Amino acid sequence: MTSFLPFQPDLNLLPDPTTTTSTTAAANNPTTATATATAAANIGWKIPKPEPLDEPLNLETPTPLNTIYQTPNNFTVSFSPSNVATSSAAAAPPPPSFSSEEEANTYAEYQRMSSIFRASIAKKMQKYGDMEVLESQDDSRAIVPFNEFDNGSAQVGQNGVVSTNRKKYYQRSGELVRVTDVGPDDENYFRDVMKRTRMTYNALRLLAMLEDEKNRDISVYHRKVRGDLKASAMMRDGSLWLNRDKRIVGAIPGISIGDVFFWRMEMCVIGLHGQVQAGIDYVPSSQSSNGEPIATSVIVSGGYEDDEDVGDVIIYTGQGGQDKLGKQCAHQKLETGNLALERSMYYGIEVRVVRGRKYEGSASGKVYVYDGIYRIVDCWFDGGRSGFGVYKFKLVRIPNQPEMGSTRLKFAEELRKSPLKMRPNGYVSFDISKQKENVPVFLFNDVDNQQDPLYFDYIKTSGFPPYVYGNIGNGSGCECVGGCFENCFCVTKNGGEFPYDNNGILFKGKPLIFECGRHCRCPPTCRNRVTQHGVRHRFEVFRSRVTSWGVRSLDLIPAGSFICEFAGVALTSEQAEIFTMNGDSLVYPIRFSDKWAEWGDLSQLFADYVRPSYPSVPPLDFALDVSRMRNVACYISHSSAPNAFVQLVLYDHNNISFPHLMLFALENIPPLREISIDYGVADERSAKKLAICN
Repeated sequence: MTSFLPFQPDLNLLPDPTTTTSTTAAANNPTTATATATAAANIGWKIPKPEPLDEPLNLETPTPLNTIYQTPNNFTVSFSPSNVATSSAAAAPPPPSFSSEEEANTYAEYQRMSSIFRASIAKKMQKYGDMEVLESQDDSRAIVPFNEFDNGSAQVGQNGVVSTNRKKYYQRSGELVRVTDVGPDDENYFRDVMKRTRMTYNALRLLAMLEDEKNRDISVYHRKVRGDLKASAMMRDGSLWLNRDKRIVGAIPGISIGDVFFWRMEMCVIGLHGQVQAGIDYVPSSQSSNGEPIATSVIVSGGYEDDEDVGDVIIYTGQGGQDKLGKQCAHQKLETGNLALERSMYYGIEVRVVRGRKYEGSASGKVYVYDGIYRIVDCWFDGGRSGFGVYKFKLVRIPNQPEMGSTRLKFAEELRKSPLKMRPNGYVSFDISKQKENVPVFLFNDVDNQQDPLYFDYIKTSGFPPYVYGNIGNGSGCECVGGCFENCFCVTKNGGEFPYDNNGILFKGKPLIFECGRHCRCPPTCRNRVTQHGVRHRFEVFRSRVTSWGVRSLDLIPAGSFICEFAGVALTSEQAEIFTMNGDSLVYPIRFSDKWAEWGDLSQLFADYVRPSYPSVPPLDFALDVSRMRNVACYISHSSAPNAFVQLVLYDHNNISFPHLMLFALENIPPLREISIDYGVADERSAKKLAICN
């Protein structure tokens, strides 16, 4: 049962008054900046030119006040130390402050992208009832939320143009809360909310890229814009950013250790790390109830040369003092994020750690992985490698947490290179597909002697009855010799839009997708030929004590990416009845849930959103026999909250009653995380066993 605990400083971690560290004293010393510069000069550090308006800090000793807050869904939160009444929420927020010129430029670019996004898709969005296009004298267009209960007032300007006041978006709350004792049901609920929010973010980002692609087709000088900034702007305007009303300390419900992110703005949207560029996320003193900044999360990405990272222990270099090339050129100061980290250490407040790692498949060349909660145990001012003084913080990972996601990423990378070196025991086969797939499929079993996946014929794609293909010589296809273009024959069959982007990411789920086939003149590299080329990620079938058998990837699978086909031998309903009488287990495609409708779903943003219904597909009245011939997908486990979904695809024939069952990622799937799909509920004519492995 959920309990409520007050949020109190960890008294065991507060500094001993008789042995107060130099940094704690510095935080309360009005001559901190001068003393730091003097000390640097005495030991031979480089002394940069003093910055203008360099004011010393003047902080008062805090008076902790414990307050309990109860949320509607009945889980525990507790406030941080505070000595000021929480009445600042009703006051107008102060103007945003930036810790560096680079961060200010990033925010300026963010605002510019927001304006471009609204202007570029304003007309298209008018079909949704909660949006309206406003035109002014300069013929500029903006897209704004429309709500008849909005407090904004309508006004009639010159030339009879109607305008409304834009909704004001305030800064994040400065109230710190900690969530504890979250039960399984609550955790599932928050996980679902987080998943849907991230899917909405991806849907908007892909939509922005699609619109930008169309604009570039008609404008030679069009500048490519960033879909991640566009998506975050739309979600901000739709009030879909999470964890804004309260600032959560520690673990955030719905976010699991090991979750991977390709965009920093996505972490801002869900509240994991709220800084667009800065590595330290904190409540500034202007928002804090006790007038002191408090840090809540940090990103460790190797941006500072003095960082030391050994996993469970991190020597984290503070922020500031760098030039545009990332070189230290000035002494750091105990202010902004640095002071926030010191104050978090003083109060015993833990921080979330996100690590940035290089990744070739990312647009930025980097991915971010959440690694859990750390405690700040020490802080000191030291000489850096470049000769300037830097603040260093020792972060120690709190015990009894799941394995770090960055560790699993690194292990998977080494596993792909040298599997026997990383796992001397347990491998039964290094390719159960026998080179039928583009990449090998491993078989790993360190549980027992079971070798079932070896005793079958591996097939790359499903086999359908001969009559399904009809007269293949009289088919029709596109005439795009150099590659498909907008409004070609195959694009028209898909509703006038490409189903995939240039990287093979599915824009949105549909009842059925038509890929270019054997009668098309486009090359094999055509962007409308994704699933027919087979798997691109390295998979491992493994023995599981929970699900008997399971499948995991050795690669990071981005959300919306093709995974593999669910392959077997297609049987008609009459054949399926005979097989069922003999006791064989069959998989019925009609039972798979409609998870495809969730990918690209914008119902959170648009109340009248209608999921795609074209083209309509009749009920799939066939079964897949996977008892003798199958592929890697048949060992994927069932889950009611899966991370993959089934998308129907046609490419080698035109019989919509026998489509291919293609699996796509519903979220970013980190390496070595088990893949799951929703097999649905068994009906009276199908076997109770959902799959041969479960």
